[in-house]
Amino acid sequence: MAREELTRLTGNGNGTCGEDDCPNVYRTASGSIVVQGDVSDAFTPPQGEGLVEVPENVLREAVRALGW
Repeated sequence: MAREELTRLTGNGNGTCGEDDCPNVYRTASGSIVVQGDVSDAFTPPQGEGLVEVPENVLREAVRALGW
């Protein structure tokens, strides 16, 4: 899936995130959520899954954007 196919729920691309290289939350066309963040090694997830760390303010912004 290409990034262009996702709806970005957080960040505006300004400031230090101008190259889409900061934590963000996206929504897919089917309604699922894709999270971009720093790779975390908090524990080893099941095969086929990964862990990312995302700042709380990014998640709060995503919740506001979704109207939850």
